[in-house]
Amino acid sequence: MDTIDNPYWPMTPGSRWVYRETDADGTVQRVVVTVTDQTRMIEGIRATVVRDTVTEEGDIVEDTFDWYAQDASGNVWYLGEATKEYDGAEISTAGSWEAGVDGALAGVVVPADPEPGLAYRQEYYAGEAEDEAVVLSVDEQAEVPQGSYEGVLMTKDLNPLEPDLLEHKFYARGVGPVLAITVSGGASREELVSFVSG
Repeated sequence: MDTIDNPYWPMTPGSRWVYRETDADGTVQRVVVTVTDQTRMIEGIRATVVRDTVTEEGDIVEDTFDWYAQDASGNVWYLGEATKEYDGAEISTAGSWEAGVDGALAGVVVPADPEPGLAYRQEYYAGEAEDEAVVLSVDEQAEVPQGSYEGVLMTKDLNPLEPDLLEHKFYARGVGPVLAITVSGGASREELVSFVSG
């Protein structure tokens, strides 16, 4: 199924989210997520290519292409990513993975019917990408520069590779991710500044 229309993260080609991320040190980064009109075949599935670019003071620090697809039930699957992190002249591709390659498995990034207590694996590439999530609520409120939202999906995101790190993410209907707050293992906050639907 080529269309990704899960209400908690519809990915229409041309859609663009801009986020501001701040950490405990006061570092500010700009994150731009854009749904491209490109697709990639992964294990026989036509995945939508989404570009995620992070800049700091105008310089690119990370450039990632993520691959998503939706099944007939409405679950949005994450099939991998090709990521590059820039540190001066150094470029790292650590964290890149693709479902079906070297034992990596796709995971669900947004469930079709989220209910409190539902737990799911978002990605799996042993030792590299092992994010998991648990639905905490589907009736939250979130206020970010882009606007105020009700009936928001709230998840608890964790990673066995970083057991001290715990993050809460908020997804607004018709928009997608609007807020992410690190509640343990750090103090970062990523909030939606602008959104344009494709």
